[in-house]
Amino acid sequence: MPTESPNVGPLRAIFVMLAIGIALFLAGAMPWFHTAKAAPQEVGAAADPLLATDDLQRSLRLDNYTIVADSGAGRGEAIYFYKCWMCHNKYAKGGPYLQDLYQRTKLVSGEPVTEDSVSAKIKAGGPGMPAYRSTLSDTDIADLRAYFHSGKCCVEGEKPPANPWYRAQTNKWPVQSSLNGGATGVVRIRSGDSPEGVGVQLVAPNGVRTTVYTDGAGKFEFPKMQAGSYTLRIATPVPFKPYRRDSVSIDDATKLGEIVLERVADSDNLPASAALEAQLSGAEILWNIPGTAEEKATFQKNCSGCHSWQQVFRNRFDEHGWSLIVDRMMHFSGTAIAVRNRAMSDPDAEYTLLVKWLTRVRGPESHDAPLRVFPRPRGESTRVVVTEYELPQQLLALHDAALDAQGNVWFTSHKTRYVGKMDPKTGIFTEYTLPLTPGVMPGTHHAEIDKNGIAWISENWAHQLNRLDPKTGEVKQVRIESNVPLNAPSFGNFTLDADGFVWDARANKITKLDPTNGKVVKEWPLQTASSYDNAISYDGRYWGGSGPSQWGNTVEI
Repeated sequence: MPTESPNVGPLRAIFVMLAIGIALFLAGAMPWFHTAKAAPQEVGAAADPLLATDDLQRSLRLDNYTIVADSGAGRGEAIYFYKCWMCHNKYAKGGPYLQDLYQRTKLVSGEPVTEDSVSAKIKAGGPGMPAYRSTLSDTDIADLRAYFHSGKCCVEGEKPPANPWYRAQTNKWPVQSSLNGGATGVVRIRSGDSPEGVGVQLVAPNGVRTTVYTDGAGKFEFPKMQAGSYTLRIATPVPFKPYRRDSVSIDDATKLGEIVLERVADSDNLPASAALEAQLSGAEILWNIPGTAEEKATFQKNCSGCHSWQQVFRNRFDEHGWSLIVDRMMHFSGTAIAVRNRAMSDPDAEYTLLVKWLTRVRGPESHDAPLRVFPRPRGESTRVVVTEYELPQQLLALHDAALDAQGNVWFTSHKTRYVGKMDPKTGIFTEYTLPLTPGVMPGTHHAEIDKNGIAWISENWAHQLNRLDPKTGEVKQVRIESNVPLNAPSFGNFTLDADGFVWDARANKITKLDPTNGKVVKEWPLQTASSYDNAISYDGRYWGGSGPSQWGNTVEI
């Protein structure tokens, strides 16, 4: 069912235009807000003087859970999505489902359901629940309670929250397609440091962001853009203070003059600030955190397959809390129903190492050392244009992107029923909703667009292949046989050959499937459990490869 996207919210797609070509990616992102608002304080910390940063800094909004709203039930929904959903969703076999929580008389513990008892339970945790007293502040918990009171709980992917910062539909504005010929300027560092590799950004009235990078002399040049009023800012200012100018008039090769940046600190050691850490990449945070090469390599091996490292490091748990979380991540498969594949009591040296290390570096009493950042891009690496698009819904948990013959970018959503396509010339999205499968978590994994423009989309929780006709919105579904239960991951990655057959690699075999009925046409043995991706080369050969770093097999037939 197609849906037009009116005033709804972001995540981000990144349109990278190099001199040699154009590459498109979709990635998660945060909303764009006009006015700066104070973010919640860190748990147990005084107000951070560096926290009043540019409110367009999406990474800080992600860390502060202000990606749906600045406060109240909307912010509580984001906290629930990141902190509660994993164990309390309606498909899980673990924690109780929290819908209509305040209409109940008692908690599972037997205590009456009150504001105080709910807050106390969140802070203290329990035998199977981490204690959030060091991760969530009183403000966080109040917003979470507001979400429980709102009647909208709980996040199940059927209706993700709208984001008012998706403006491409209402503020129609052409997106640039060139690489140069637009506004120019120069960045200077007051301390005399090299200005090379600084990202300078223009934000258009439709919310689309275009970033270019300075050369060795600090000069930058934007693509030729639609004449109008933009916001000029430094995309990721660290180690410098934020810089932003609103209502900047752009018309062809406008001269923007000089941008003078000031360092946050006099040395390369930056204050251990949440606002600054939010601007660091996961690799930079890992580099800054204490630990041995073995500890960090073990973390990289086990915690890289599904989410960013920032999702881990923004938490503070005691050893009991980390033991539960690492056990859930390492010893279960699946997202919703969580099928245990290793007993918690089984000896696991890597599990024990990670729990001890995370407790030491991200425990309630741990203290961060001054931060340092990686070197900025240099030379040829600065010759890039990055364009970010707002998506029409929030909390989509984007998974894959695909291109069709018209140049539209398709996205899949790992935890909702929504899929869609974006016109990169306008940033306007057209969305489609897939039929819900009773008792099964909605969510899509991979997409392939065939030569006729039909979108083929996998649902790895429902073990289904969807055939979506973009012209009519008609969806046809076929079940793909699996030896795992529904709501556990199965049919996800696949590819199409020139004749339209589906190729998949799971359960120690490569399978060629008929897309009209999901039936097996032919099978080949596979020496590893699965291939995380599949491809058919131009000469008709099948290729497969592994995913997370602990594997490493490739296949060719």
